Formats: sequence, structure tokens, C-alpha cells
Amino acid sequence: MNRKKITAAIEARMGSSRLPGKVLMEIDSKPVLQILIERLSGSKYIDEVIVAATTNPSDDKIEELCKNLNVNIYRGSEDDVLGRVVSAVESVKGDLIVEITGDCPLMDPEVADAVIEEYVSNYPEYDYVTNIGYIKNAVREIPLGMDVRVFSFKDLKQISELTDDKEDREHVSLYFFRTGKDKYKLHNVAIPDKWKRDYKPRLCLDTSEDFEVIKIIHESLVKEKSDFNLEDILNFLDKNIHVLEINSEVVQKTVTNLE
Repeated sequence: MNRKKITAAIEARMGSSRLPGKVLMEIDSKPVLQILIERLSGSKYIDEVIVAATTNPSDDKIEELCKNLNVNIYRGSEDDVLGRVVSAVESVKGDLIVEITGDCPLMDPEVADAVIEEYVSNYPEYDYVTNIGYIKNAVREIPLGMDVRVFSFKDLKQISELTDDKEDREHVSLYFFRTGKDKYKLHNVAIPDKWKRDYKPRLCLDTSEDFEVIKIIHESLVKEKSDFNLEDILNFLDKNIHVLEINSEVVQKTVTNLE
């Protein structure tokens, strides 16, 4: 395919139901959103990042952070996340979307690049590439918090014009899995052994327990290696498995009818 503009769209808001303000909670004197943005700067393929925040006044703080970091921000509907992301990417004229949520502060750019590369190198064989499983009974092997979804802006804009379903509007790329699964060519990336563990670590940020786990990991690893990766995280957890007991009881939110 001709070189397309690859835009990472980060969905972020202060109004999280389980942990309000989580994207600006600080680790090592940095908001977790800043940590995520800085980590994504290590990607070989992402041309730019845009934060898709809401028009809620509480998100003024997110806008202030983005301006300080010289990062693009678009503010739209709090409930219509699909429409917000479409408008955000349209505002920077992105062609290819890398969807990442603000609750993945430990995102490894190599993980993101693996999904992007699979999409780009196989274009137009696939319309949607991810690493989270669900496709054709694929089992999730990547840790929670390393979720990446890649698809074209053109397809997402079309989907936004087609669906008014509440869950579709809340979960940006859900339509690909459900209503559109017979229309779009979906693909799940094979996960290398170095990123797999039987104990299935939870590295996403949704509760205070999650924050404690992420904080311990970040503070422990960043001292020795500022750009630590998922393999470093897993090697640390191999030796400190007790850390995962902190958020082991957290129940992950799910959506219905993925198959």
C-alpha cells in the first residue's frame, strides 16, 4: 500500500466510573497519560498521536497537559466515543488508526508496531488487525493493558454513519466484531512466546488496585531502563509474582455478543 498517515488515537477522559481522574494520576511525578504518550513515541510507524478527550470541563486538565506536551487533542462527546475518535482523526487527516485507550499506560511500542506491521504488510488482505483475540475463536494471549486495534479511518467513518447502537458508540471498534464481522476481514496477530505468560497479568488501569500494580512496575523498572518493554515487565513479574495479587480480584468489564 502507498504510505498512509498512521495516527494513534488515545481515548482519555477524567470521568471514569471506577477510578475518576485516572489518566492524570501520577507515577514518578508524571501523569499516566504522559507516560503512555512518551512510550508511544518509540513506535517505528506511528506518525502522530491525538488524544480524544471530552467536552466535559473536567477534561480541561487533559487539554492543558496535551498543550504542554505539544500533543494534538480533540474534544467531543463523552458518550459517543466512536464519533469522538472519528472526528479526532479527521481533524489531523489520519489515514490509518491505531486505537489505544488511556488506561494502557505501560503500552510497549513494539507491541503496537507488531499489530501495525501486520496490517500494513498484508494490506488489503485485512480490514482490521488486533492482538486481543476474539476473532474466529482466537484466545487472548497478550496481557490486558497491551490492547491494540488497527483499521482505516475510511472504514471507521463509514461505521460511524451506519450504527446508532449504544455499545457500538461507546466501544469504538466493536462494530467490526459484531455486526460487521461478515463484511470486514478480521485478523488476530500471533503473539510471540516472550509476551505470553500462564498467569495472565493485568496491566490496564481501571481501579486503585490496578494503579498500585502499574506504579510498582514502573518505579521498579524505570530506574534501570527508561524505555523498558513488555518483556522486561514480564521478567520482573516472574520474579515478583506476588505483585499481581494486588489486582487479582478485579473483574474486567466486558461487552456482549462478540461472536
